[in-house]
Amino acid sequence: MTVRDDLSKAFPSLAVSDYRVTSPETPAYNCIAWAAGEATRWWWPDAFGVAYWPPGVAREETIDAFTQAYATLGYAECDSEYFEEGLEKIAIYAVGDKPKHAARQIGDNRWASKLGRGLDIEHSLKDLESELYGRVVKIMHRADQ
Repeated sequence: MTVRDDLSKAFPSLAVSDYRVTSPETPAYNCIAWAAGEATRWWWPDAFGVAYWPPGVAREETIDAFTQAYATLGYAECDSEYFEEGLEKIAIYAVGDKPKHAARQIGDNRWASKLGRGLDIEHSLKDLESELYGRVVKIMHRADQ
């Protein structure tokens, strides 16, 4: 079984996608941190405060808390997933009301994701919609930093 087979099993849309692996596995950071532009610490609102979570944001696994976490970095909700020059965009994926994943836009219908403790990949926005990550429930943007 190859890495491509494993990813296609978890994310069926990747089987017909032009995604590409962009970095090796590492447990140093997760998708939530990666979408925020960080690759040195794990972001998660765990109740024990083990992982990093922005100060002043409720430590709860809700779409609202994740929206507020990214707002601390200057992100605001927006309606368009399409690439716009001068804006950085992120997408939050959820199963029901539970956030499961976040990705950051890197070009026209190109997004970057960290898959848990696994690989980083470049993909299309809908490629990771699955039982595991759910669907895209929110797009946020901020001016390029």
